[in-house]
Amino acid sequence: MSLVRSAAALLVALAAAACSGPGPDAMAEGALARVGLENLTHADLAAAMPAGLSPDDSTRFARAFIRGWIDSRLVEDVAAEAVDMKAIEEMVAQYRRDLIMRGYRDRMFASDAGSIVFSDSLVNDYYERHSADFVLERPLIKGVYVKLPDDAAELAQIRRLYRSTKPDDIDRLEKAVLGAAIHYDYFRDKWIDWEQVEGRIPYDFGAKPSDYVRNHRNLDISLGGFTYLLEVSAVLPAGSVMPVEVARPAIESRLMAERRRAYDMALRNRLFDRALSSGRLHLNCDLGQ
Repeated sequence: MSLVRSAAALLVALAAAACSGPGPDAMAEGALARVGLENLTHADLAAAMPAGLSPDDSTRFARAFIRGWIDSRLVEDVAAEAVDMKAIEEMVAQYRRDLIMRGYRDRMFASDAGSIVFSDSLVNDYYERHSADFVLERPLIKGVYVKLPDDAAELAQIRRLYRSTKPDDIDRLEKAVLGAAIHYDYFRDKWIDWEQVEGRIPYDFGAKPSDYVRNHRNLDISLGGFTYLLEVSAVLPAGSVMPVEVARPAIESRLMAERRRAYDMALRNRLFDRALSSGRLHLNCDLGQ
């Protein structure tokens, strides 16, 4: 137990002990409070105490926790006389059964989920049938982004090369930025969210980034001692259908959910059939298909 926790628990324990006198109703040793035959102990408080609290916050938490513990027991005692406890107990039992069933199904599915791989054909087929579901909320772009100091010796060379698509120029660009650039991203071969670039450049691109990237394919500005170079080779504006490679994580999540539902149904049917054939389950009604 940490020093803070020990101090808070000891403070409350001393206060509780001061209120307890000898006799048959005295609290058990180490108890902080008792309601009926139920005791709240140092260990209970220590287990609930968050880490990292100051001494004052620890004391406030301890007092609030103990009062909450007492109030819940007292309310439970009174409520038991006015509430249908049988109904409460059945709800608790049903909730317990649901938790057990969910935990078992989760564990059984998890043992197989790690080996599930969705093929390109399956993902592409799902994408073709549901592409309207995958619409961009923000623009996607392809291109090149460079940030480097204004006084970088390679600045002039990088300015000449970053917009070129020639393989030799790209190789020279990568060598030039190696020791000069603070940031260098080459993403002409993949789509990225516009916000990933926008967040790196301290520049006002306006309220509609789709309009900016549609009308401005190149950016070369100096701000705060740094030069920012951006070449946008392709744009997909907000509202467009996502490319399949961008939609793939969401598609795989949906396919996994479908696989999970099918697995759950198969598991329930297997347990049902096993119980029926073994005689553990008896039916006197028609459940249909």
